[in-house]
Amino acid sequence: SDRRKTTYYVSQGRALRRMVVLYTPIEDLVAENDRRCEEIDGDNTIEHNRLQRGYIELAKVLPWFHEKLADLDFEESADMLRKLKRGADSARGDDTGTLKELVASWVNIECRPASLIRPDDKHHRGFVNDACGRLLCPAEWRWEDPIVKAGIRDRTTTFIVSENSWPSFMYENYEADVQNLEHGLFKSRLLLMGFKAIFTSPSSANEVDGDGDGADILENNRRARRRSDHARVKTCIRFALSNITSWRTVDGDFDYQMFWNNIVDFFEDPPGPAALTRVNKLLDWWTRKVFGRNHRQDLTPDVVKNMSVNSLAAQRQQMEDASFDSD
Repeated sequence: SDRRKTTYYVSQGRALRRMVVLYTPIEDLVAENDRRCEEIDGDNTIEHNRLQRGYIELAKVLPWFHEKLADLDFEESADMLRKLKRGADSARGDDTGTLKELVASWVNIECRPASLIRPDDKHHRGFVNDACGRLLCPAEWRWEDPIVKAGIRDRTTTFIVSENSWPSFMYENYEADVQNLEHGLFKSRLLLMGFKAIFTSPSSANEVDGDGDGADILENNRRARRRSDHARVKTCIRFALSNITSWRTVDGDFDYQMFWNNIVDFFEDPPGPAALTRVNKLLDWWTRKVFGRNHRQDLTPDVVKNMSVNSLAAQRQQMEDASFDSD
């Protein structure tokens, strides 16, 4: 029925803003894939490649989508895309609402501000708040410097905060090494807590204190290794720390869509094999941090045979044999 179909598409659409693209319309992804099918030797820009990677991710997240789209006429496909978008935007609204409250409590614990941040208040966040300001401060500047702090708050041309800077909240211990800006990037507790709150459960967000050095238990776990998941969380955390009260693309001089692109490009478009190796190590680190440790690879047959399940099976068999012999 139409109602069941609507429910299905809306529920499936909830994954799109979380796992595929945060801003780009689904129609743009479809159009780019169609263009490539028609123009095999066409020139591709950076934006074209982003769109195509997005379509490939879409086909992974919704395996039925590509074939279904080919079977529908124009009106039916447009209707399906509208319903998917409804689900996608609903999920984004739910997630930003969840993080709005959780991030306030996390910042209160992490930074211990003199005046606690209220979970239901966004007006007193952003750079007017000392704790949020420190976390939002671009990595190349020190928030503790009164000239920097005043320049950012007064929005002077010397201290323009834009998507061209990595915010401090994205770094391990919320501090960047300006001589090696990749060191510690994407390793902050806030990011880990945000990811776990959205993709596992809000209660699990407090369990991020493992050392992250155990075996990689989910090398092939698609959700754990999907780059756009991480980009989405980082963008939503930035929004939660800011003082804007409704979701929008631009906040002052800061363009969230370009920020999203910068993060996705870091993971998906590294400059060479050495950088790709570091990216994969970072994703492995995230996998361990989010899902914990596992030693199943050490459960060899010799080890397993001495465990209680197999030992009990052997004992029961012995008792059965003994009973048979006594008869």
